[in-house]
Amino acid sequence: MREVFHQSLEDLQSRLVEIADLVTVSIDKATRAFATSDVALAEEVIADDAKIDELAVALDEQAIEILARQQPVARDLRIVVFALRVSASLERMGDMSEHIAQLARLRFPERAIPRGLKGTFTKMGELDVEISRTLTELLRTQDLRLADTIRNTDDDIDELHASVFEKVLSDNWKGEATATVDATLASRYHERFADHAVAVAKKVVYLATGDWQVQEADIAIAVEQQEQLGHA
Repeated sequence: MREVFHQSLEDLQSRLVEIADLVTVSIDKATRAFATSDVALAEEVIADDAKIDELAVALDEQAIEILARQQPVARDLRIVVFALRVSASLERMGDMSEHIAQLARLRFPERAIPRGLKGTFTKMGELDVEISRTLTELLRTQDLRLADTIRNTDDDIDELHASVFEKVLSDNWKGEATATVDATLASRYHERFADHAVAVAKKVVYLATGDWQVQEADIAIAVEQQEQLGHA
């Protein structure tokens, strides 16, 4: 019975990686659709979001069943709660991808990216895809060094997000009301996608250390401990 229980916990973590992989595909397609006004690609993102939602619901149901039947404690309990919270964040990341794709579809055949912001949104899209890939690898390996990478990438996205608002609020902005709304919404969706990735990364660090207030130096110590255990 104990082996079955631990297999169930491992299955929860594998399911998280599966969902994260789909989220990465989703944000990659969504940002490319947004940049190129590819409505067919946007439709794929919108349709495929249902699969992410279904997997998140299935994972939650499995986690709740484990709580009810096994009544886990200590680290085992943390794993189950971790899975529930992370699945919610991944589902929201999928929603952010879908929102970006919906903007692309809404403005088709015109471009959704307002004039003068193409470079900014191209870079934001690239960074969102990068942060999603890193997050998937973090969930797969629990290599805590990747949590720092995610946080640093999020800082870059935040700077780009702020630059969009500076642009549309400046006296030189000539965009119409629709372009202003599109720019602010799209920027917000990109920024929130990354914020959810940071939130998941923090949860991974908590799972490994049991501490919500872990700093960079503490992560280095935790990584060293992980490596020592790996060589033991």
